[in-house]
Amino acid sequence: MTEVEALRALHRRRSPDDPLVLPGPWDAASARVFVGAGFPALATPSAGVAASLGYEDGQTPADEMFAAVARIVRAVDVPVSADIEGGYGIAPGELVERLLATGAVGCNLEDSEGGVLKDPRAHADWLAEVRHAAADRVFLNARIDTFIRARRDADPKQVAEQAIERAALYVAAGADCVYPIGAPVDVLPLLRSGIQGPINVHGTVTGVTGGNGDTGGPSPAELGELGATRITFGPGLQRRADEALREIAADLRK
Repeated sequence: MTEVEALRALHRRRSPDDPLVLPGPWDAASARVFVGAGFPALATPSAGVAASLGYEDGQTPADEMFAAVARIVRAVDVPVSADIEGGYGIAPGELVERLLATGAVGCNLEDSEGGVLKDPRAHADWLAEVRHAAADRVFLNARIDTFIRARRDADPKQVAEQAIERAALYVAAGADCVYPIGAPVDVLPLLRSGIQGPINVHGTVTGVTGGNGDTGGPSPAELGELGATRITFGPGLQRRADEALREIAADLRK
């Protein structure tokens, strides 16, 4: 079985209380820690990698992101999926080849740019080009940004319906999984009922505050019961490690 086949198999026939948990390594050392803990696959977070390289989220040059992913892949013997943001403006064929050159067998691609949602049909056409170029060599996770781009007063159920519409287009274009990032917990059953195939849900990391790493929230098993197929953490794990290091550094100054 190839690594991409293994990654696809990890998403299939999972019981509701056993979603696939994919930690997000930001460098080779963290990747080895997660594999040593027994996780069967990893999913890099663009924001976590950016922080490790000294960039703000969304500001990492493509060459540096691909190089960082390659170092992570070389350090472990499990399938790795890479968050490559919006594709860096690279043509689909070249994007796929550069991804595969890192050794990664999956990718996360988002559907907003500059804080604005892309036209869903145009984005679906682009995803179809990526799928055509990748054939069956890449597990494609299509991020849906309707929740994080919605107005503060937007009705979550209406935003969920928009996410479901986008998901249908992206799955038809060849996405293996969709990721309605920022979806409130109480709309997960609605998303599950309306979306075909695996759903990626953002998990929380104990001890992290702010951004995508807010403390509290359901456990992975509870998220699975609500409809999640797989759980990722964005930069939450990198931020938790950063906070732990700050505490260590403060102790050294005492």
